[in-house]
Amino acid sequence: MNPKTHHHYLLNKPHSVLSQFTHQHTKRKNKRMLGELYDFAPGTMAIGRLDENSEGLLLLTTDGKESERIRSAGVEKEYYARVLGELNEDALRQIREGVEIGFSGKKYRTLHCAVRKLEPAPEFSFPPRREHQSNHGPATWVAVTLREGKYRQVRKMLAAVGHPVIRLVRVRIGGIQLGDLASGEVREVAAFTQP
Repeated sequence: MNPKTHHHYLLNKPHSVLSQFTHQHTKRKNKRMLGELYDFAPGTMAIGRLDENSEGLLLLTTDGKESERIRSAGVEKEYYARVLGELNEDALRQIREGVEIGFSGKKYRTLHCAVRKLEPAPEFSFPPRREHQSNHGPATWVAVTLREGKYRQVRKMLAAVGHPVIRLVRVRIGGIQLGDLASGEVREVAAFTQP
């Protein structure tokens, strides 16, 4: 008896695309879905999510066990965030040590994480949905690496120290890098490298 052949994909999720395959709410009928980007194998599911306004690396698979392994293993996820204002060392320290954010109607203190300024600023092969207007003042790029993944966590953490996110791009999940994958591009892979 042959084991079931599974399919695994890397996707650079564009801004304004929902991390789901079907419309679950009638008010969302005009939104773009993952299935509009590529002819995925039946039973494909996203491993975790990126919110509608976030971009970057999303892993997809038909293998439920592989999905659970990656989601539950405390795998590192790295994000590049462009924020309003200049982050100082105190703000970076607060983020590293954990900040209080709202989650599911309760207060939640984030776990320790890695955060650093990105200098020079990253250059992506895909343009932002909208350019930052210079009249809003300076902006800073930072890298945030987490082992947890609460809803909109990176955005909430940066807002908690007074620096709202302008653009958020996930660039790494474990050992898997976004690399040169263009916005909206899908790459089928034989297997995910061990995160």
